[in-house]
Amino acid sequence: MRRAILSLLAFAVLLYAGTPASAQTLPTDDPVLRAIWIEGMENTQVYDLAQVLSDSIGPRLYGSPQAEGANQWAVSMFQSWGIDARNEEYGTWRGWRRGVTHVDMIAPWVRSLEAMMLSWSPGTNGVVEAELAVLPEFNNDADLQSWLPSASGKFVLISMPQSTCRPNANWEQYATDESLEKMLEERGLAEDAWERGLDAAGGESAVVAGLESAGALGVFRSRWPGNWGHQNISTAPTQTIPAIGLSCEDYGLLYRLVENDQGPRVRVNAESEALGDVPVFNTVAEIRGSELPGEYILLSAHLDSWDGGTGATDNGTGTVIMMEAVRILKQVLPNPKRTIIVGLWGGEERGLIGSRAFSEDHPEVVEGLQAVFNQDNGTGRVVRISMQGLTGAAGLFGKWISQVPTEITRHIDLNLPGTPGGGGSDYASFVCHGAPAFSLSSLSWDYRYTWHTQRDTFDKIVFDEVKNNVVLTAMLTYLASEDPERMPRDQRVLPMNSRTGEQMVWPACRPARRAYERP
Repeated sequence: MRRAILSLLAFAVLLYAGTPASAQTLPTDDPVLRAIWIEGMENTQVYDLAQVLSDSIGPRLYGSPQAEGANQWAVSMFQSWGIDARNEEYGTWRGWRRGVTHVDMIAPWVRSLEAMMLSWSPGTNGVVEAELAVLPEFNNDADLQSWLPSASGKFVLISMPQSTCRPNANWEQYATDESLEKMLEERGLAEDAWERGLDAAGGESAVVAGLESAGALGVFRSRWPGNWGHQNISTAPTQTIPAIGLSCEDYGLLYRLVENDQGPRVRVNAESEALGDVPVFNTVAEIRGSELPGEYILLSAHLDSWDGGTGATDNGTGTVIMMEAVRILKQVLPNPKRTIIVGLWGGEERGLIGSRAFSEDHPEVVEGLQAVFNQDNGTGRVVRISMQGLTGAAGLFGKWISQVPTEITRHIDLNLPGTPGGGGSDYASFVCHGAPAFSLSSLSWDYRYTWHTQRDTFDKIVFDEVKNNVVLTAMLTYLASEDPERMPRDQRVLPMNSRTGEQMVWPACRPARRAYERP
């Protein structure tokens, strides 16, 4: 071990001697931290990794061929760096392959629409042409049942149309106060009326089931996140007929034409393939600890994504951060004191399935965790880290982060002691066990505009920010691995819930969903 450390120090000194002056000014005397900085900033591979994952492999919808392809690619990359890696099967999910979606309005004039089939939707089985219908305002289930026959043979618009597809910020910048207030009030009233009508009919699921039984050809839906040219692409509400998402603008166009009895018709070709139940995996890589192999630092990110875009910032960036961090550590810390694991999880978008399964299948890892570092929320530099309600964590974590260069830590606020996260990302799968699992929370970069939309693509990645996060993660991992102290797990007494007035309790662990349950 002593010989390995001396070799590492010599390697770091040689690296430092040959680096530019800007790197030599790094304010740390620790040769491993210097080596991490140099490799992470000067020899980064994040661009190449992110480009392959986002552009070449593409979106990684849970249960899709691209998701399994990403698992295989990640294992091959880890192995090319000399890191042991495997794909752990933990269950099955409904397999699905996306094909072409093409929707044209062919009357009263011709326009190719901005359309995308929703995830796991059935296809059209060829090109179909159809008239359109919109949902009336229902007062009860009887209203729904009496209206349903009129939907037979048509595509039905099942979302509330937006009165304006301009973002609120645009109105706030240019509109008069009176005009802005009027728009917001009218939108609120329309949303309330739409929800009342759906609720009276039994909810969207009841309406969609009725449409399928009545012989509707398909449904159009629009979920607009409030920004120029964006739409959310998520799960299809249908089981037997196609469900297609339209842009705010094109959905509004069709809706107004129907509402005003102006005869719109569409031509639709939506291709998809149901693949049956397919295996799903976590990709797990490991550098075995040399002194304390039964204690662990876990680098955590989810590999699955929605497939409207290519999952670049949700969570391609988190995946690349963890892969690049362990690549660097393999070079500069080949024999860590504790075992370093990378977990690239499946099924986060379906409810933290992969990480929950891992925590269930590997209780020895959960018990031996020194720290989990999870990154999920986009491309921005890390600016917040909560201690997750662990009262003893601040001292040790503070010691680690005080050794990270101020070029990185100047952006970061520590939430002490914080409260335990019950969901939202994969760190929660370990927090519920009382383990020290930390979310490396990023600066927004307007994440809500790309989150789960067709605009979550490679060009949205800010690589200087990602490199910053790689170096932070690698440094924290090194410091956590080599620290002689063990991270304590003392839990704070949680405060009262300000909304309910009840005493907050530590989040309970939920079982992983290891198979898709069909309705």
